[in-house]
Amino acid sequence: MTWKQRYQDKVVNYETAVASINSGSRIAAPPASSFPLELVNALSSRKGLEKVRFDSGLLMRLPDFMTPAQEGRIHYHSFFLGPLERLVRESYPITATSIHFSRLHENFTKGSLDAVLLEVSPPDEMGIMSLGPMGTLAGRAMIQAADRVIVQVNPHVPFIHGEDAHVHVDEVDFICDCDRPLFEVPDASPDAAEAKIADFISERIPDGATIQLGIGKLANAIGDRLSGKKDLGIHSEMLTPSLIRLIQEGVATGAKKELHRGKAIGGFSLGGKADYDFLHSNPQVKFYPVSYVNDPAVVAKHSHFISVNNALAIDLTGQAASESLGFSQFSGTGGQLDFVRGARMSLGGMSFLALKSTAGSGSGLISRIRCTLDPGAVITTPRSDVQYIVTEYGIADLDRKSIPDRVRAMIAIAHPAFRDELSREAVASGLVSFSDLQGVKAAA
Repeated sequence: MTWKQRYQDKVVNYETAVASINSGSRIAAPPASSFPLELVNALSSRKGLEKVRFDSGLLMRLPDFMTPAQEGRIHYHSFFLGPLERLVRESYPITATSIHFSRLHENFTKGSLDAVLLEVSPPDEMGIMSLGPMGTLAGRAMIQAADRVIVQVNPHVPFIHGEDAHVHVDEVDFICDCDRPLFEVPDASPDAAEAKIADFISERIPDGATIQLGIGKLANAIGDRLSGKKDLGIHSEMLTPSLIRLIQEGVATGAKKELHRGKAIGGFSLGGKADYDFLHSNPQVKFYPVSYVNDPAVVAKHSHFISVNNALAIDLTGQAASESLGFSQFSGTGGQLDFVRGARMSLGGMSFLALKSTAGSGSGLISRIRCTLDPGAVITTPRSDVQYIVTEYGIADLDRKSIPDRVRAMIAIAHPAFRDELSREAVASGLVSFSDLQGVKAAA
């Protein structure tokens, strides 16, 4: 029997595909642009199902089970919260999982899942299906952990090149047909503060550097400012739309990379249709699971590695809270510290944590540089790992600096309206003496 015949034998409707998932099961699915919404909604409609644990993250569409009428049936565990999760968590309980993405595979040990739900590409001539732009994140770890593998085959899913980026027909238990465009995130223009931050950072990136950019408007703004560079390399947890444009423009050639020379390496991608079309069967780009891409030892093999990530708030000594607002989880641990440490171990590498100096507007304006972080704020990157902090007012170099030096540097990049207040708080708290702050100037 050929794989094509075996494929047809496994094709079922959605109801049949999820019928083997019982109450008390643990299931998982890749996030965002590879989220198998139709399979998940078929599971949501199952009668009598309860106490099911469901692992995923960064939802782009809310599944049916996340409604008040279905509360308690399927318990959602997110390894990275996105805007939709933040929007509904007041009305629907969400359990946040904190884990470095370099260790995400440890969430899915052999036998820990009753089923994995996937959205995949049509099979190639060998019966191999791509896990898609987000399925590479930890899809193979999920497959190896699961008793049953259930897929929906979608012709819109690009066929991704890489390692641990595929599943064979023979590994699958049930197959459903799906025809829906992938979930997209449109490009968003940076505001004036983000544009200034992007200017500061892009000026520091040399020709031939290998770069990693985090998610969001700032990452794209930085990428857009690198079009005049030469022979950049890409080794990034996320292949952002701006990084893809650098490949298309011939700026990111990877010619100077010591590892995977000539190839752009990513863990996943989230963008628009044009980005997914570019990735389809593109030999320039290879995807690996984040257990490999984010491994600091792998990152450090690239000289002049530049890591850029976002923070929500940072205290005057350099402690970076990047995933929570006080006790409230905002996003996830992700890969920030993985790349901060990898870049620091790289020959000539640099790590940047970026944030706008304030949040809110008008009379509600608050400083995101604090003397003391809010109670419960999660420290994603310890001050001992931080190198450069960037706001629209400049760059603070905290590498191996004393506490007084750190405080001075951080106040210098705070919003001018808050510098005096921060200085008073720093002295009152005993971080520094009044004389330590004499002559503090804004960063260049």
